[in-house]
Amino acid sequence: MSKLPKEYKFLDFSDYGRPVARLIANSLKETSCTPIDVTLWFIVSGLIAIACILFEYYWFAAFFLVLKSILDAADGELARVKKTPSHTGRYLDSVADIILNFFIFSALWYCTEASIIITFFAFLGIQLQGTLYNYYYVILRNNVNGDTTSRVFEYNTPTALGAEKQENVDLLFRIYKGLYGVFDKVIYLLDSNASESKKIPKLLMTALSTFGLGFQLLIISLMLVLGLKDYILVFFLWYSPMIFVFIGLRRVLQ
Repeated sequence: MSKLPKEYKFLDFSDYGRPVARLIANSLKETSCTPIDVTLWFIVSGLIAIACILFEYYWFAAFFLVLKSILDAADGELARVKKTPSHTGRYLDSVADIILNFFIFSALWYCTEASIIITFFAFLGIQLQGTLYNYYYVILRNNVNGDTTSRVFEYNTPTALGAEKQENVDLLFRIYKGLYGVFDKVIYLLDSNASESKKIPKLLMTALSTFGLGFQLLIISLMLVLGLKDYILVFFLWYSPMIFVFIGLRRVLQ
C-alpha cells in the first residue's frame, strides 16, 4: 500500500530510494525481520557515514548517507507489506533522524571552517524545512485517505497499535515532542490554517520535496564528492528562506 492514492501521487525528489526500499521490504516480507530492525540498520548506516565524514572518506560517506535514506524508506515499506504499522516505529524513525542530522552537521562543522553559529542555524534550517514538508505531506495524506500513521497535530500520546507496548509509545512520544516540539510549533505558527486546505497542488508538493530528508542527504552526498564540503552548511542556511516562499504559494494556490 502506498502513502497516497494513485491520483494524488506527485514527483517526490526526496523519495528517490523508494523503488529499492520496496525491493528490500518485499525480500523481507516472509522473514522474521521487523520494521524496527530496518530502522536500526539505517541508524548504523548513518553512524558509519558520520565516521566517514570525520575521517574524510567522502565517497564512502556519500554511499552510506544514500543507503541510510533508502533504509529510512524501507522500514515504512516493510511495515506496510507486513501490515504491522506502529507508533513505536514511527517515533523511533523520527527521533533517529534528528539525532543523526545533528551529528552529521556537527561532523561537517568539525571538517570545515564554518563557525558554530552558521552550523547551528543551518541545522535549525534543515529541521524547519523538513518539518514544513512533513506538515503538508501529512495533511495531504489525511485529506485524501492515504496513510494515516503520522498525525497532523502531535498533541497527545497515541494509543498503541497491534502488539506494540503502550509504555514504549509513551516514552518515544515524549522524546519526539522534546526534540521536534519547537519546530512543529514554529511551522504551525507560520501556517496555522494549512490543515483546512482541501487541496495542495502536486507541483507545489514536488517543489517542497526538496525540503525532504532524502533530498537533503542527497545534496550533502553530492557536495561531499564534488569537493564542496565547505559550502554545505551555507547552502542549507541560505535555502531556508524558501520556507516563506512555499508557505506563500500554498496560501495563494489553495
